[in-house]
Amino acid sequence: MSIIYIVGGKQKNRLAAEWHQYEKGVILKLDMETKQLIDRFEYVSPPEVCPDQDPSIVFKAGTVKEKTLYVCTEREVLVYSLPDMTPKGYVSIPCFNDVHHVLPAQNGNYHVVTTGLDMVVEVDKKGKLIHAWNVLQEAPWERFSKKVDYRKVLTTKPHLSHPNFVFHIGDEVWATRCLQKDAICLTNPDKRIDIGGAYIHDGVLFGDTLFFTRVDGHVVTVDAKTLKVINDYDLNEWTHHNKKIGWCRGIKILDDHTVIVGFTRMRPTKNPLDGHQAYQAHADTLPTRIACYDLRKGKLVWECGLERFEFNAVFSIHCENE
Repeated sequence: MSIIYIVGGKQKNRLAAEWHQYEKGVILKLDMETKQLIDRFEYVSPPEVCPDQDPSIVFKAGTVKEKTLYVCTEREVLVYSLPDMTPKGYVSIPCFNDVHHVLPAQNGNYHVVTTGLDMVVEVDKKGKLIHAWNVLQEAPWERFSKKVDYRKVLTTKPHLSHPNFVFHIGDEVWATRCLQKDAICLTNPDKRIDIGGAYIHDGVLFGDTLFFTRVDGHVVTVDAKTLKVINDYDLNEWTHHNKKIGWCRGIKILDDHTVIVGFTRMRPTKNPLDGHQAYQAHADTLPTRIACYDLRKGKLVWECGLERFEFNAVFSIHCENE
């Protein structure tokens, strides 16, 4: 039986500003063949790491390595063993605000995207801050203070970059920059991957190819050696629905041409990513789901709706044996 884990959350039952939007983190465990639910895991952050006023709580993008799931809420890093979801680790430090992704580093520490501070940080398993990179190549603490507990700050928007994913190419540490529509090497800032087109997410390395999602429903592949775009696949052309495809985020690569992609129903928001009204939600958007595509054939293989499982936002998709 092929099992997939879908990381995200349940939305509150009311219209809310983006930073009040979710009530709990949720991880779905699905049988990929039958599309049936095997298990559903919920999590609510403790009050001491949340804003006092109506916080949003959701699981954002994670990583699976050696049957261990590394996942984050906006203000925490949590580690679970698979498949039993037994807790193995926990870190929460004051510079965590709107955390979007966690990736284990080669030295055993964690690389964490603290989106609200436009940073990627390295922390050890005890929560000691080892290093901080500002993704705009500014001094990390020029706009923010080490003395503030940003876990208690509701939002720092508008962001100047909105990094949302960290990945490694060899020994290099890279981050996607949503508003710049690119990825930048944090350990060698002269290196950059220009993607363009729309806000980007992910940055998943498969062999020598990087797979990026764009929120407008594109999957972009990049040669990890040359850092050049190989292909730009427009999933809108293959989905054949009369409604908007949804907010495209989260990708699992099954082989060099088959991917599972996440789509989140677009909903009204009072504060888009960069503080402007350039990207509006649509009432005629398709529901939250995952979909499998054959990129070589240009074909939608299958779709699986997720809202029946009280699941409203996809941030990442995983297999047990990544």
